[in-house]
Amino acid sequence: MPTDTTLQLIDIGVNLTDSAFSKDCDEVIETAQACGVSTMIVTGTTLEESEQAIELCQQQQPDILRCTAGVHPHYSSTFDTTTRQQLWALAKEDAVVAIGETGLDFNRNFSTPEQQIHAFEQQLELACETGLPLFLHERDAHEKQLEMLSSCRDHFSRAVAHCFTGSRKELYNYLDLDLYIGITGWICDERRGTELQKLIKEIPADRLLLETDAPYLIPRDMRPKPKSRRNLPQYLPHILSKAAQLTGKEDQQLAQEVFNNSRYFFNL
Repeated sequence: MPTDTTLQLIDIGVNLTDSAFSKDCDEVIETAQACGVSTMIVTGTTLEESEQAIELCQQQQPDILRCTAGVHPHYSSTFDTTTRQQLWALAKEDAVVAIGETGLDFNRNFSTPEQQIHAFEQQLELACETGLPLFLHERDAHEKQLEMLSSCRDHFSRAVAHCFTGSRKELYNYLDLDLYIGITGWICDERRGTELQKLIKEIPADRLLLETDAPYLIPRDMRPKPKSRRNLPQYLPHILSKAAQLTGKEDQQLAQEVFNNSRYFFNL
């Protein structure tokens, strides 16, 4: 794994409130920093986890952790009449730099499509009202998500298609809306990541963001192979190196580009 400490990276998606980090969260953060990951954006997926993310940020220096606040489509059934007001209050916290994780997931439908559409609509409105960017999830719901984003594109500031694994058509649909594209260790997967490996060079340099989505999606091609299947933010430099190789750039050049993109996107 690359450990070039001259690199400065921002991991735009880390699930540090996940139980996988309950015993060693501070150590995970420190190790990531030692590997060049200077800032981590903690993902909020429910009201409770968004609150936990804010508390986690407040325990660290503000330039180390920031977070999102939102309700993931899986949990849209919990989105009631008070949720929007509660999210509005959370969005005012200094630690919160985006609305989300929000969007649509018609693959597993843990919440009904109707519930997901309602929750997403409310969070789209919240992003438009607060000026905060959107941290987006989408699976098997591209057309509907695109329709909803398009209808209010003139009113929200920025959005990132987090953990993008879609087709070329889907990529260009998002780029046509001036969205940013978040790439994970999926590009390191020789089984499922081959299409993304071809597409990454088509993502404009000023639209690419990198993330681990830890503890999920550990890069499969790390050697030596980690003993644990838990993904860690310290592996972001490995994802960067793979992305640099695929785009024909030096690690340092790509690192500077995605660092600048991340700072601008989250207004850091």
